[in-house]
Amino acid sequence: MGGITSSIAAKFAFFPPSPPSYTVIADDSCGGRLCIPEVPRRDNVDVLKLRTRKGNEIVAIHIKHPKSTATLLYSHGNAADLGQMFELFVELSLRLRINLMGYDYSGYGQSTGKTTECNTYADVDAVYKCLKEQYGVKDEQLIVYGQSVGSGPTIDLASRVPNLRGVVLHSPILSGLRVLYPVKRTYWFDIYKNIDKMGMVNCPVLVMHGTADEVVDCSHGKQLWELCKEKYEPLWLSGGGHCNLELYPEFIRHLKKFVLSLSKSKAATNGSKETTVVSESQPKPSESGTSDSFEPCPKPSESGTSDGSELRPDAPEVSRNSLDSRLEKSKKSNKPEKSRMSTDHVDRFRRRKGLVW
Repeated sequence: MGGITSSIAAKFAFFPPSPPSYTVIADDSCGGRLCIPEVPRRDNVDVLKLRTRKGNEIVAIHIKHPKSTATLLYSHGNAADLGQMFELFVELSLRLRINLMGYDYSGYGQSTGKTTECNTYADVDAVYKCLKEQYGVKDEQLIVYGQSVGSGPTIDLASRVPNLRGVVLHSPILSGLRVLYPVKRTYWFDIYKNIDKMGMVNCPVLVMHGTADEVVDCSHGKQLWELCKEKYEPLWLSGGGHCNLELYPEFIRHLKKFVLSLSKSKAATNGSKETTVVSESQPKPSESGTSDSFEPCPKPSESGTSDGSELRPDAPEVSRNSLDSRLEKSKKSNKPEKSRMSTDHVDRFRRRKGLVW
């Protein structure tokens, strides 16, 4: 089983959208600054190309919020690129009042090279280095966010950086092999061994997972949460699937509470650690899926980092509906609409292959 599984994982683990949903050009009218012409420009967005230690050049975007005191480093899921994620990134920055850095893995979008587990680790390291050196982000200001396969580079980075502000795991995987088989031990050929690294993460961790996830079973998220040193109240979204959690009002509310709690706990108990961090206005780790009304705008809080220059807006054609409109629809019925339309055909293909994370 080992040889077969490793070859299957190597062949089918990554699904970069083909063709990419965006392009990157240098705009002569702005002194040659990079932009993504598929969407209107925004003055608070930078488009960057970063060189990784593996020699690849990856594309990243930095979104600046004027009132932020923290930065979110977002590692997206499979079968998506910056073009499909851009709108969500902009709205998360707005709602959470944070600076946000998103990037494409090697081989995704307009990033060069081949997508491999090792390359994704080099990719996230290059983005982390850029945040520290170019934007002046301190570890205590940084929240790292991993969605699905993005939980791999996210947990790897968090296991090596001890003073991060927090970690968010969105539909995470225990490991690549465990998505396919209910194995009880870790094999050398497995990829993204999150189950073995989780215990090395020292900051508060929020886990969010849909109870009806047909791609990565909710048990992955629950087991990772049990392994956390500093547990924040998890969010088990009743009926939530793999690619639609952001459609639920609870998603943004719970995420916002987490970001706010990190800011408050840092201000109040500077450096003190607790076994479990409990959110203020939510009782117990319950399976939610109900529809509280979505707060129109997050309260001025913490989020972001002090960045030097004002950056430019450039972003890819958005293939996702706006978060607001999608949340409005979800408030009418607790079941979310089908998400990420541009990747539906890929999801169907991957489901037949049995590797859909």
